[in-house]
Amino acid sequence: MLIFPAIDLYQGCAVRLFKGDYDQVTVYSRDPAAVALGFRQQGASWLHMVDLEGARDGGTPNFDWVCRAAKESGLQVQIGGGVRDERVVERYLSAGVSRVILGTAAVENRPFLTDMVNRYGDRIAVGVDVREGLVAVRGWKELSRETLQGFCGQLQEIGVQTVICTDISRDGAMQGTNRDLYRALSRQYGMRFIASGGVSTIEDVKALKDMDLYGAIVGKALYTGAIDLKQAIEEAT
Repeated sequence: MLIFPAIDLYQGCAVRLFKGDYDQVTVYSRDPAAVALGFRQQGASWLHMVDLEGARDGGTPNFDWVCRAAKESGLQVQIGGGVRDERVVERYLSAGVSRVILGTAAVENRPFLTDMVNRYGDRIAVGVDVREGLVAVRGWKELSRETLQGFCGQLQEIGVQTVICTDISRDGAMQGTNRDLYRALSRQYGMRFIASGGVSTIEDVKALKDMDLYGAIVGKALYTGAIDLKQAIEEAT
């Protein structure tokens, strides 16, 4: 299983939100590229990044920070947040990003998602952010009518290979990950799932690995010291 250390970007800083609340922002670093390099030095091979402003408002206000982090760290980067047309997809991929995550656009524009998967294959992933069994959009600020199960079924039919599933209620709360959710998803679908939200102990990492998940995203637990990245990578391998 891969460990994806996370950098959430807001106004050029590495931050964390509490349960997706933009009014509860903690700034951990004003140099995201240095944070990314630190992750590389601890053994990471991938980096998960989210442009929080892009996710909420659309666009790519932190584009330069994403590119700098990818270039200076040498990590493979997957980026989400505000990716809602092919121009943005191409811009990221041409700049050296390894994988682009579609969120709101995947929910609201199925023809666009299908076209991107057909064109770029595994370089397109889908972020499925869940609250109360429904898929959230626009930086978790709104709930769509899509259920988690129904949406994942459609993604599999389209040919999506990688899904980042976030339990919003666990994100940034340091309360443990939703193991039942990921166990059910891994059993029901043939896609590669990356767990996100609440991965706060080495025991969480071990439990997710035992489910044969493709990956786990670790965010706040790294910044607070609750999880040692090097140890997490060793346990996941």
